[in-house]
Amino acid sequence: MGRNKFSADEIKQIARLLRLKVAGNRYQQKLVRHDLRVKYEFNISDFNVQGQAFGEAELQAAIQRGAITILDDATIAAMKEKRARDKARDAKLQAEAAPPAPEADWQEAMRRWQEWEANEQDR
Repeated sequence: MGRNKFSADEIKQIARLLRLKVAGNRYQQKLVRHDLRVKYEFNISDFNVQGQAFGEAELQAAIQRGAITILDDATIAAMKEKRARDKARDAKLQAEAAPPAPEADWQEAMRRWQEWEANEQDR
């Protein structure tokens, strides 16, 4: 899940990208969706009905129904800074974490299971 709080400028840029997506071919649409996810943490699937197109009109409808909130630039900047700090903290914790116990290694467990199945079939 991506963000649901954006600045007014971000909404304008997202609307512009959605116009490009609707007008583009399949490859261009893929690039636009990538930009939406990476640059704005905007996932269309968070706001649309599955199987239906999502364009600028649907963006405005999501804003009207309260699924998307528009905040001031300072608040959005503070949210992004906090998110970056949280990601850095999580990466540090992950790096410091102890390796998983051997019994928790699902790949090793799968390998042993496949060996057992192969031995059972040979019988």
